[in-house]
Amino acid sequence: MPDFGEMADKAKDFAGEHDKQSDEVLDKAAEFADDKTGDKYGSQVQSGEDKVENYLGVEDQDQQNQGGS
Repeated sequence: MPDFGEMADKAKDFAGEHDKQSDEVLDKAAEFADDKTGDKYGSQVQSGEDKVENYLGVEDQDQQNQGGS
């Protein structure tokens, strides 16, 4: 059986080293989920994306750009 703790640690390390790319992938995954559900669960999808970004330590580029406006 795979060691999920080790896999999570590797994902965190990768995300930390590739912050912008990780955020882009998570954004695309959220868009995909929204498309597949007909935007019916947009707030839940956004909440899930935020939680994953927080867990991985990824800085949300969209939020960062909105704060500067």
